[in-house]
Amino acid sequence: MNILVIEADQDIRDMICQSLSQANYQTYGCMDVKSAKKSIKEIKPDCLIVDWMLPDSSGIELIRWLRRQTKFQQLPALMLTARAEESDKITGLDSGADDYMTKPLSLRELHARVKALLRRPATYRETSHKLSCGAIELDTETHEVSINEQIVDLTKTEYKLLKFFMINEDKVFTRDQILDAVWGMNAYLGDRTVDVHILRLRKILKQYKQEKMIITVRGAGYRFSSKPKKKKKAKNQS
Repeated sequence: MNILVIEADQDIRDMICQSLSQANYQTYGCMDVKSAKKSIKEIKPDCLIVDWMLPDSSGIELIRWLRRQTKFQQLPALMLTARAEESDKITGLDSGADDYMTKPLSLRELHARVKALLRRPATYRETSHKLSCGAIELDTETHEVSINEQIVDLTKTEYKLLKFFMINEDKVFTRDQILDAVWGMNAYLGDRTVDVHILRLRKILKQYKQEKMIITVRGAGYRFSSKPKKKKKAKNQS
């Protein structure tokens, strides 16, 4: 597992890298947002540890950028900072951080939190460039989508929405969660945006008799499933 540590303080950065290396992680370190973006693209880490205060920008902005990138939207990120106020924690988590830890840090706690992030289900991280749900197949490298072996033409947003659903099959997501995952944390759009694009995607799937895969969950949001809905058994009449 590759872990990228983005920390302005070299002593802290070296300490974290050394400690995680002793736990058999492959560690990399950088001190600012510019080098972090380059390292993320080159190394393709499995987890990030991000300092809030960085020389050229902030860890908050780095994580917001991360959540706008299709390839790295689901990359686990732990925010590490001396800012311990509740409002700071909320800001960090709302920016897209998966966890928040304050300095001075406990290395044992850091190890535990990193393990927890890496234990997330395989569907959280893309493990293959080919996804399959029922009759639908999606290639994340070529961005090619096919249904019943027929190529389907999708817009960029329709593709991202379908990909998100396929990676997270059978999970229920609110409209806000779908907005954050597909449009990014900085997209100030309303719930109606999700409904409109799901309607468009359903119309496309309907051409191949697959529209029922997108399920509206009343009071919650939407779920995507390739499993047919079981019909309720009729009660025996006496």
